[in-house]
Amino acid sequence: MPNSPASILLIDDTLENLQLLASLLEIEGHRIKRTTSGMMALQYAQLEPPDLILLDINMPKMSGFEVCREFKSSGITVDIPVIFITALDQMENKIKAFELGAIDYIIKPFQEKEVLLRVKTQLTIQAQKRQLLAKNQALEEEIKKRKEAEIEIVNLNNQLKYQALALEKLATTDFLTQIANRRGFEQLMQKQWEQLSLNCMPLFLILCDIDYFKQYNDHYGHLAGDEVLILVAEVIRSQVELFTDLVARYGGEEFGIVISGINQEQIIELIENIRQKIYLINITHESSSVSDRLTLSFGLASIIPSPEATPQCLINRADKALYQAKANGRNCYSIYQVIHSSVIEQN
Repeated sequence: MPNSPASILLIDDTLENLQLLASLLEIEGHRIKRTTSGMMALQYAQLEPPDLILLDINMPKMSGFEVCREFKSSGITVDIPVIFITALDQMENKIKAFELGAIDYIIKPFQEKEVLLRVKTQLTIQAQKRQLLAKNQALEEEIKKRKEAEIEIVNLNNQLKYQALALEKLATTDFLTQIANRRGFEQLMQKQWEQLSLNCMPLFLILCDIDYFKQYNDHYGHLAGDEVLILVAEVIRSQVELFTDLVARYGGEEFGIVISGINQEQIIELIENIRQKIYLINITHESSSVSDRLTLSFGLASIIPSPEATPQCLINRADKALYQAKANGRNCYSIYQVIHSSVIEQN
């Protein structure tokens, strides 16, 4: 956390949300300015630019997307980080938020610790950017006086590279489970696709889903649900790391496993190992319609990458196989096979 208190602008048309966020952040020593109006927020930010902006999407007269667009079109506010805090969890809203320049997206109802950690992360990044900028300016002046300043510039560039790598890792890592997120998944898929298309080698994708996870959350609470997501991610990662490929949190309770260099029999064995590991952990799930323990369903698909196809083709195949596994009663796997037309083979 930066040494001096940060100024944070809160924008939400619900007074209860404003009060909750303000109280939470003021305890941490931050200076808070709040408003329910997008127009007022733009005026505040022009007169006294904050260090960070927390912004709702659904607001009257001027939506959060419109407010964010105005912030990013002004030279005064363009570099101020914007975090959306909203009840809208559709993927298209998240994509639009990041396209408009937001640096983070938090779903309501939020966890207080999560909000504090994400705010701390962004404020720390901004403080480091200011420190690096100040140091760079000082070095530009010093280099005119003595040649040794070149060494400091090299060191500064190394720091900037490290920060860029750290930011990229943050952007491609799931906050809760600490495995790759959807963005990291898509990057790995594209990289593997390009490599394997040169060698005409197959690329495999497993999509797996926690069975009746909504019912688990409803019965045991979201904190318990988060603990299950962390545990399942660790189990999958522990099995997949033997193949040096990637496991990612593809969606809410859905995980993706990208694998190459092995055959289908080995992948089926991997699936069974994951299922057995989850079974032995024996996580009680009284609200499940398939078992009294937590279970997973799997969809497996493969494709030989080529210029005529895209990674989305493989994702669609695995998704269809996962859908079939659920239709077969869950707690099982299904393999997508191409026989004349697209057909799902159940297993």
